[in-house]
Amino acid sequence: MRIQLAERALGTTVGDGAYAALRTAIVTAQLAPGRQLSENELAGLIGVSRTPVREALLRLRDERLVEVVPQLGTFVTYIDHDAVADAHFVRESLEVNALRHAAGTPDPSALLALNDNLAAQERAAAAGDDDAFAGLDDELHHLLCDLSGRAVAWRLSERARGQLDRVRRLSLPDAAYRRQMLAEHRSVVAAIAAGDADLAERELRHHLRMVLSSLPDIRRAHPEYFQEA
Repeated sequence: MRIQLAERALGTTVGDGAYAALRTAIVTAQLAPGRQLSENELAGLIGVSRTPVREALLRLRDERLVEVVPQLGTFVTYIDHDAVADAHFVRESLEVNALRHAAGTPDPSALLALNDNLAAQERAAAAGDDDAFAGLDDELHHLLCDLSGRAVAWRLSERARGQLDRVRRLSLPDAAYRRQMLAEHRSVVAAIAAGDADLAERELRHHLRMVLSSLPDIRRAHPEYFQEA
């Protein structure tokens, strides 16, 4: 296995790239729950020195994606129901409030970007491309946060939702789930296009809660990923 180092944008550090690569590997279960992590091994898998790996692991510990066990080492955490609920609470609070700040006449260029994203999601869903669909899902929510002009909303949401992202990725191979997600994305964008802030908020809340309602089914299908009750 080799973990691909994310392409670094101008001004982004090696540490940021290592963090993004390791976070993706955990969210997609390339690094499975319960796996012990070695700084030397990870540095070799990513192609960086140990220092950015160590920095990345500290950030991932803060996001509850890895756990440091004294005298034993560092391990990928199992998905924890309470941590998923906490992540959802933070995400919904930030994204819904960002959307409320964007109430009013929608910007035509922003609407175009949202609709282009929806079209790309439809193609990814039809092709069964889970990785592409997941990336476009994130991009859509990033665009929704950007409508408010509060870029911090997306950054804070991203930092808080690691455990939630793991559950979302487990659900994506289900074609029916992808179709439902796409339909809900369309409803949110349609409400924004209509300038109906109340409807947009209701649609977004309903959409963000979808993953929580699916959590029992996902846990039954993938018990090996979850912390024992």
